[in-house]
Amino acid sequence: MLGAGNTATVLCELIAKAGHDIVQIVSRKEENAKTLASSYLAASGSLKSVEFADADIYIVALHDASLDHFDMPALKNKLIVHTAGAVSINALKDTSSTYGVLYPLQTLSKYGDHIPEIPFLVDGNNQETLHRVLGFAKTLSGNVIEANDTERLNYHVAAVFVSNFTNHMYALAEIYCKNERLDFKNLFPLIDETTLRAKQISPFLSQTGPAIRNDIYTLNRHLQALSANPELKYIYLKMTESIIKSHGSR
Repeated sequence: MLGAGNTATVLCELIAKAGHDIVQIVSRKEENAKTLASSYLAASGSLKSVEFADADIYIVALHDASLDHFDMPALKNKLIVHTAGAVSINALKDTSSTYGVLYPLQTLSKYGDHIPEIPFLVDGNNQETLHRVLGFAKTLSGNVIEANDTERLNYHVAAVFVSNFTNHMYALAEIYCKNERLDFKNLFPLIDETTLRAKQISPFLSQTGPAIRNDIYTLNRHLQALSANPELKYIYLKMTESIIKSHGSR
């Protein structure tokens, strides 16, 4: 495992639970690699001065920017994969003749107390490599999808909308509730129901609220309530405009 952050930490746990041996973990900060490696009785080291142990697969779980001009001559004839959604498979072509992608389509945190369901989007630089990556991925998840660079990038964009942007909306609502002396936890049932409808029906078909109803009176009341918070008011307006544009005025 090359990396010791969120993705590397969760993948290490998942890989170990699947019955594989983690032989080595390396990172920019050797101390981070050592800490993670101690949980798996694995060797550790620094990316700056590493002698790679022999392994069946080498997983690069580093920041996307680290894959720009990525070159590890010691891995020339090894099976190496990266875990990035928005980075081309060819980022590894100067390192090895056998390379691919093992992208976990999930938000991952080393501080979590459980491993969520993780779909994996995989690719290989040829059919033999793809077959090997697919085989490994299927030991980690029951949901493995072949995806090329374009498909993986588009999934990554969609993931930002459903995860990062949605979570930011939660955060803004949480701050708003705190400022107005409201209990954000009282919105949890609404959050759960919205997610359930998105899964069972469709986000588009289950859209509710004053914008889709063309409820000008309520929209104006909301905007008045947000008058002391221009940034939040702006976001409210843009989201309202987007809903109206998507669904048409009623």
